[in-house]
Amino acid sequence: MDDRKLKVLAAVVDEYIRTGEPVGSKTISQLEHIKASSATIRNDMAVLEQLGYLEQPHTSAGRIPTYLGYRLYIDELMTLPELSDEEKKMLDERLGDADTPEELLVQNAAAALTELTQCAAVVTNSAPRFSVISKVEVIPTGKRLYVILLITSNGNIKNKACRLEFDLSHEQLDFFTKYIDENLSGISVDELSEEMLDKMIAAVSAYMVTLSPLVKGICELSADLKQQELTVSGGEKLLSCDDLDKMEVVRFIEHKHELTDLLEESFSGIQVKFGAGGNFAIGNSSMIVSKYRRNGEEAGSLGIIGPMRVDYKKIIPYIEYLTGKISDLMSGDEDNTVTDADFTQT
Repeated sequence: MDDRKLKVLAAVVDEYIRTGEPVGSKTISQLEHIKASSATIRNDMAVLEQLGYLEQPHTSAGRIPTYLGYRLYIDELMTLPELSDEEKKMLDERLGDADTPEELLVQNAAAALTELTQCAAVVTNSAPRFSVISKVEVIPTGKRLYVILLITSNGNIKNKACRLEFDLSHEQLDFFTKYIDENLSGISVDELSEEMLDKMIAAVSAYMVTLSPLVKGICELSADLKQQELTVSGGEKLLSCDDLDKMEVVRFIEHKHELTDLLEESFSGIQVKFGAGGNFAIGNSSMIVSKYRRNGEEAGSLGIIGPMRVDYKKIIPYIEYLTGKISDLMSGDEDNTVTDADFTQT
């Protein structure tokens, strides 16, 4: 494609994002930076349609971008504006400061994105798997019933009820608590292997086989901690969007955990994924996410899910700034400047 056709494609995408209506050649020919007749633009749009970047929803209508058209637009044609000082100040005020708890920082960022973009916000928290086990408690709660509390260094608490064959004596409970404390305290959640836990089950069972369900309960809790915690807020924004199929949105909300594996993929900078590619359950949708970090280590992801016709030029700088700011606050470095992100399209 020549330069003019690329400009035409970019103009069609910009106009369609702005209006939501098919774009005609006359509209594009009136743009100052195009400098071509309506007939020439019409021929260019026909070529772009043949190449799969545009489509014509009705015979007499203008064109709209396809999935491939959006991808080329984001990958090569889009120029992102810089946030103004006023916008940065507004985001800083919504986000919080170095004294704001980390979980609240991310919640505030998600709430700001939902309000500013009118899209659903998606957040994952990878922190538990990188945290350290600080305490394990076993609390008797009834006849042969015990609750295990597993507490991590970042304040995350998991609990599980276990029913044993016999009530434990104080001596047996003290033995188990001491053994678990000596073998798990200070261990990274990510280091908890099946082999390590199997050895613990065998060691405890050698003392008293009745205790093995408690170790198995700890195994299940540690497996939960290794999973990313995923939340989607503002789902009502998706349900009220005319561009999206409401039944697909409902199915997505019910099975949003399926996004976890998708978001665990390693990437840097901003990532743009399209539902049209079969990545997640909502067709004609897009997801824009970026990871935030603590001291250089991945701590989670933040972004939005909305129609494919979202304002990428507006939303991407918001996400880029917020994830950069969260990373700085979590790392105790508020002076870092947020740099332009790389893009990954899928």
